[in-house]
Amino acid sequence: QLQASGGGLVQTGDSLRLSCAASKRTFSNNAVGWFRQAPGKERGFVASIDWRGRTTRYVDSVEGRFTISRNSAENTVYLQMNSLKPEDTGVYYCAAAKRSSATSSVDEYIYWGQGTQVTVSS
Repeated sequence: QLQASGGGLVQTGDSLRLSCAASKRTFSNNAVGWFRQAPGKERGFVASIDWRGRTTRYVDSVEGRFTISRNSAENTVYLQMNSLKPEDTGVYYCAAAKRSSATSSVDEYIYWGQGTQVTVSS
């Protein structure tokens, strides 16, 4: 129901835009978040946006570099990633929460898409 795309292999300082497209149902009333999982580490919160696209939350390490946005008409959420660093490497997942307000709590997310790999070389 959620499909993440846009990952790839880039160099330090480059940019990527990830997309999270919903199918079969709309998530216009749900907050949507991005998470990432680096090799050997647990999945961690990256960014979240509320149902209206007005409130966002970010993990400190990406604040000022990443921007989450949504286009409700297209039922798609984006993650613009600038000034990428090697520590941003991982599989990025998008997920829809059971609530409408942005949240960093992974337990709030109930619909998960398959991930997209982002690799940042030094």
